[in-house]
Amino acid sequence: MVRPRKVPLRKCVACQQMMPKKELIRIVRTPDGAILIDLTGKKAGRGAYLCGKVSCFKLAKKSKALDRALKQPVGAEIYDQLEQDFIAVEDTFIAGKDRVDEDDDEA
Repeated sequence: MVRPRKVPLRKCVACQQMMPKKELIRIVRTPDGAILIDLTGKKAGRGAYLCGKVSCFKLAKKSKALDRALKQPVGAEIYDQLEQDFIAVEDTFIAGKDRVDEDDDEA
């Protein structure tokens, strides 16, 4: 008997919703202190997860959720850069998510 694989869940730091890891965008603080978006989910460093919604990003920015999750102050310019990246990756992310959903149907 094949047991169904456990889907790893993570919590969005903004809306506090638990979701499958694949459906969240990971923001990582690398060991050298850089903060960036990690679409692979495999970069080394401390990660924080956000829903793929810009509204969640804005909430995280307002409530300084990323500062807490990454255990380091996140400067306004980093938030601005992340916001640009976030908007840019949102389309890619949504397209990737659709692809994942299709893969699940075949299993």
